[in-house]
Amino acid sequence: MKKIIYTLTLITFMFGCKSRQLMDPVTPQPVVVIMDLVNVEDDRVMVTVDPGKFDSQEANFYIPKTVPGTYSVDNYGEFIEDLKAFNYLGDEMLLTKTGENSWLINNAEDLDKITYWVNDSFDVEGEAGIFSPAGTNIEEGENFMLNLHGFVGYFEDLQEQPYKLIISRPEDLIPGTSMPLSETMVHPENASARNDSYDLTRYFQIIDNPIMYAAPDTSQIKIQDMNVLVHVYSPNEVYTSKSIEPEIEKMISAQKRFLGDIDETSEYAILLYLSNPGETDASGFGALEHHTSTVVVLPETMPLESLNQTMTDVVSHEFFHILTPLNVHSNEIHFFNYNDPEMSQHLWMYEGVTEYFAHLFQVNQDLIDNQEFYDRMAEKIEGAKNFNDTVPFTVLSKNILDEPYKDEYYNVYLKGALIGMALDIRLRELSNGEEGILDLMQDLSEKYGKERPFEDDELIPQIVEFTFPEIATFFEQHVSGSTPINYEEFLAKVGVEMKEEQINTSYFIKGQTPYIDGNPESGELFFREGITMNSFLQELGVKNGDIIKSVNETEYTIQNVYELVSQSQAWEEGEEITMIVERNGEEMELTGKISQPTDVEMKLTEMDLPEDDPRVILRSAWLKD
Repeated sequence: MKKIIYTLTLITFMFGCKSRQLMDPVTPQPVVVIMDLVNVEDDRVMVTVDPGKFDSQEANFYIPKTVPGTYSVDNYGEFIEDLKAFNYLGDEMLLTKTGENSWLINNAEDLDKITYWVNDSFDVEGEAGIFSPAGTNIEEGENFMLNLHGFVGYFEDLQEQPYKLIISRPEDLIPGTSMPLSETMVHPENASARNDSYDLTRYFQIIDNPIMYAAPDTSQIKIQDMNVLVHVYSPNEVYTSKSIEPEIEKMISAQKRFLGDIDETSEYAILLYLSNPGETDASGFGALEHHTSTVVVLPETMPLESLNQTMTDVVSHEFFHILTPLNVHSNEIHFFNYNDPEMSQHLWMYEGVTEYFAHLFQVNQDLIDNQEFYDRMAEKIEGAKNFNDTVPFTVLSKNILDEPYKDEYYNVYLKGALIGMALDIRLRELSNGEEGILDLMQDLSEKYGKERPFEDDELIPQIVEFTFPEIATFFEQHVSGSTPINYEEFLAKVGVEMKEEQINTSYFIKGQTPYIDGNPESGELFFREGITMNSFLQELGVKNGDIIKSVNETEYTIQNVYELVSQSQAWEEGEEITMIVERNGEEMELTGKISQPTDVEMKLTEMDLPEDDPRVILRSAWLKD
């Protein structure tokens, strides 16, 4: 998951044993799921699940609590209403709601099917804390964003059974998905509707294949032996798939060249939902990965240049998840338990290395120059200072759903990527430039692959076996240990030095690092803790943790934060400004004059060295091989 900090980057990632229930082995039919997108009622969709014949007295039904890639507790069961169970005579059966995401059905041998209504998350204020690319949308006749974990539940111990998904939809809304469509037929009761059928081998494939139903706005891009579908929903028709097609093609072509023989993906789908920040709509911007697709949510008000750059940064991150965790992952990921999650130790790899590759490939393929790459790594070094640098990353990862570790989650995109960078440099150094972290990922992909998960404790020893004994020390100190990485020391190996300099910033953002963030549940904007404010904010009297109520008499929340940022770009020096903030439960008025914000920035620059210097040669291998 590439999660842009909730409000502002705008341009802002499991298991238990329960009582056994079995499907009758003489019943060959799959679990059948029917979703009705035609007869929407009160902005809700009806779902029917037919599990086949049970031979047990009890059946437990679940809606996911947590799904792969989000690394958060989201409780999708809160969007389910009026769940009912029916026997083979059509009579309603008794059932018990046993938790926020679970129901118990007695006399399960008589169970024919269950039905329930589903609400969407995009229409909920704050989206109930759900990251938008993992959320759902129901807009009758216009758009259905089907992250299927929000619609389709599962019966205990039937996750490995085959599934048949049947979706009734208006004929003028087409599916955008990488999931193979088994057949499309005219709806038997409505000539202006269609029934789409999908045949799947197990429940994970339901979760792993989002679908966006919307008016036709697609592009098909052929890149080497891979077909890429781009499906765009822009409510005000600001953009189309053709608007972003050239940059998507450029990006994925570069990624394919970078990966070489590692990637064998034949189908990939990019589902772009552009939200309207002026309305109650998706407001958590970023993307969520799947094996062969990604869901992207961004504001429709973004300028095209910013949209294209953000798509490059965000989608490239998701695409690189085909390496990890999709190709290389532990049992915790492969046998994911959606309601009793147990996490892997290796977020440094799943998210950190993936984020590192999303930037490395751009300099490797000349989409950005060396200095831009250094600037991005410098921002990550600066951003990582806001987190506890002594927490072992394996411990952080294993406990990421719990306090106090879940508040450190964003660091997986910062220090996690820097672990990848330092490991890459060390591998290049030990191999005289011949091998780096991409070679390591290829070795791991060949040993494991999509259907062969590893034991969590065996990964690091396997990496050491594939590489060098010295790499064991790197992991002992910097990944499973608490020793901070000396970035200056690692970068010096490739002729790059660290310096501090005074720079101009925006009023609310420093580069890609925002000074403010938002609470998705309350909608409040606040100045982030643990970060030094720029000169303008300090002069105005802003303190870390202040909640923004209004600026120049205009109230701001996460719903209109983009307007705050864009309007601030037109401020002129010397103008008066009044900001109302809430501090320690009391409102305060801060007044002052607009001035150019400045801040201290750590810069990475290349040392002045001759081309035949070993450090320059190693740098070339690091960035260009």
